[in-house]
Order: sequence, then C-alpha cells, then structure tokens
Amino acid sequence: MPHVIVKMYAGRSDQEKAKLAEEITKAVMAATNSTERSVSVSIEDVAPAEWAEKVYKPDIVGKWDTVYKKPGYNPL
Repeated sequence: MPHVIVKMYAGRSDQEKAKLAEEITKAVMAATNSTERSVSVSIEDVAPAEWAEKVYKPDIVGKWDTVYKKPGYNPL
C-alpha cells in the first residue's frame, strides 16, 4: 500500500497537481508491481520562505538515510 507525500512550493494549479499525482501513481505501480487502487498520493503546498524549516530540515536532513534521491541544493 504505497502512499506518497509530495511537498512542493505553493502555487501549482489543481490540474497540475492531479497530473503529478497521476504520473507518480504510474511510476509507483511500475516500480513496486502495485495496483492503482493500492497507491495514494497527497500533495502539500509549502511557502518558499518556509521550505528550509518545514521541509528541508525535518524531512531531508532529519531523515537523510531514507532519502533515496538526494537534493542538489542546500538552503541552509
């Protein structure tokens, strides 16, 4: 039962978010041999000024061993 949480800068339309969720679902299904009904995707908007405190520190630096695709930036 894969559940994917996407945190990204606020400002994308509902249509863009739906397309992203659709593409993520396809990728998860292919990579994990899951069915569509077992995959869920949520998208959380984050203000750019809050990115370092709300996402980068707790979810990236704080969980470094679980980040399989490391970022190529450091806002700190």
